[in-house]
Amino acid sequence: MYPVMTDAPHLTPNPAAMARDALSPVLLAGPGNPPVRWRVSAEPVAYPDALAEMDRLAEEIAAGRADELVWLLEHPPLYTAGTSARPEDLVDAERFPIFQTGRGGQFTYHGPGQRVAYVMLDLKRREPDLRRYVAALEEWLIRALDAFNVKGERREDRVGVWVRHPTKAGEGEDKIAAIGIRVRRWVTMHGISLNVEPELSHFAGIVPCGVREHGVTSLVELGLPVTMVDADLALRRAFETVFGPTVAEETTPSA
Repeated sequence: MYPVMTDAPHLTPNPAAMARDALSPVLLAGPGNPPVRWRVSAEPVAYPDALAEMDRLAEEIAAGRADELVWLLEHPPLYTAGTSARPEDLVDAERFPIFQTGRGGQFTYHGPGQRVAYVMLDLKRREPDLRRYVAALEEWLIRALDAFNVKGERREDRVGVWVRHPTKAGEGEDKIAAIGIRVRRWVTMHGISLNVEPELSHFAGIVPCGVREHGVTSLVELGLPVTMVDADLALRRAFETVFGPTVAEETTPSA
């Protein structure tokens, strides 16, 4: 999934030229920036409710009325279509609800067992560079996966994090985490999704992120008995090494 920049379209990077490996993967805020708020919703959040809340929060952050926030949640089963979604990649339009979204990228699936993190950071306080931000998101996921001895890898021609699948010969690999972002007034929106234990057959209703040559996997499908609590702990620890300190908010049941 590739990023979408609003309010400054001339700054949208060319995906084919994204040399992310050459960028620093650490994107710390400037001195004196408050810790990033860390919110976890205990119950699934409806997608429209999450979008409305994210829009509200991003506006508050852009206006300087709120600190940065990472919001961890799960959604009921659904498909989302990014700004580059192709009709032919929607295999089963009747399977789950489909939502148009302003993030970059193509079709993706969200559902129980998948940890979605909506990341609302003010890049003016960090570095207004979208390529570096995408590299930092990938680095965050790679470091989180390392906590479970899973080697996550970047691919220059496709955004996200990939793993070599032990049951596939040769160069067989699957996607374990997706990235799709939008930026408004230099505040980031949307973010990442990590497959902890989703129902992988649910991805069959779409061509995930437009990639036909490779599949999707999860931590549990790789043979690791990882819980969502385990994943959240690894994500938070890894986030702090890439983006800086966090402070926990009260657990919220919904948006």
